[in-house]
Amino acid sequence: MKVHEYQAKQLLKDYGVPVPDGGVATSPEEAKKLAAALGTKVVVKAQIHAGGRGKSGGVQLVDTPDEAAKVAEDLLGKPLITYQTSPEGQVVSQLLVEMALGIATELYLGMVVDRATETVAVMASTEGGVEIEKVAAETPEKILKEFADPALGLMPYQARKLAYGLGLEGKTAGAAASFILKLYQLFVDKDCSLAEINPLVILEDGGVIALDAKLNFDDNALYRQPEVTKLRDLTEEEPLEIEASEYGLSYIKLDGNVGCMVNGAGLAMATMDIIKLAGGEPANFLDVGGAAKEESVTNAFGIILADKSVKAVLVNIFGGIVRCDIVAQGVINAAKTLDVKVPVVVRLEGTNAEEGLKLIDESGMKFVTAKGLKAAAEKAVAAATGQEV
Repeated sequence: MKVHEYQAKQLLKDYGVPVPDGGVATSPEEAKKLAAALGTKVVVKAQIHAGGRGKSGGVQLVDTPDEAAKVAEDLLGKPLITYQTSPEGQVVSQLLVEMALGIATELYLGMVVDRATETVAVMASTEGGVEIEKVAAETPEKILKEFADPALGLMPYQARKLAYGLGLEGKTAGAAASFILKLYQLFVDKDCSLAEINPLVILEDGGVIALDAKLNFDDNALYRQPEVTKLRDLTEEEPLEIEASEYGLSYIKLDGNVGCMVNGAGLAMATMDIIKLAGGEPANFLDVGGAAKEESVTNAFGIILADKSVKAVLVNIFGGIVRCDIVAQGVINAAKTLDVKVPVVVRLEGTNAEEGLKLIDESGMKFVTAKGLKAAAEKAVAAATGQEV
């Protein structure tokens, strides 16, 4: 789960991490009042769940309250397109108006769960303000790393090591080390999957402050984070993904035209790979689960077909715990209920596969069956491009 920058900064503030003074505006009048109250130059920032806002005009420095109101009028209610949004962009409904700061240095600080070491990896770099992926690709030696022991946590000496590695000295190094330790505590307490401060700013007076902040949270831990869950902004999420979560389905919308319904995350990933190898593009990741029932299959099929970019559907089921005949009946019911107008390719293997295929064949629906994943993917890709299968 993602949150907005202003929400992330409030959480940082709760943990004693320094952030700029500011507030949230939902109208030009509110932006003007906030700018006047701050009494200095301010930065007006569009609040959407995407990076690259600054390069797209979503972050602007203004000198007066009237200018803040004008920028707010230009941004609010309009889509902002960045390299992380869809081509249609994301509509801006909130703005963060905060004090402009005298910046001496921009640094980078990030934390993620590292699966290789099974620890929280803390990364720091002198390349603040630059996407960390670009730094990793072009100058990986500029990324400093420390790994927090799961039992002991991030130790003070590790935070100091990072601060000194960034070239900081004296009280600034101490402030940076304190900043790192507090951010780590928030990361652990709130079940974060990502914490990124980019840039982490050194002020002209030697202070350390989070100029920007990004926090993501582990969806599987939200049950024990009720306060974090309240911060969820459904308007920033894909409607089909929201609907899928209500049914307990794992669904992620993608940009292709071959809809996928699969049981098991590993098989779903493999199915997407095979579709690409066959020259197509998957329209989604969808895992109906290892113990899928007829109702969940019907719901899953409906979500796939609600995506107007889907030109064909590939149903790929391996019957282990789940029975193929149950899946087949769910597909048939969904096809009848939803008036399916796109080709549907079905591949069933495992428990009750023969019974499932018999139901498909006797349904009177125009399903295409396939033996083997490769053949199924090739048929689905061909169908999506209007070829006869």
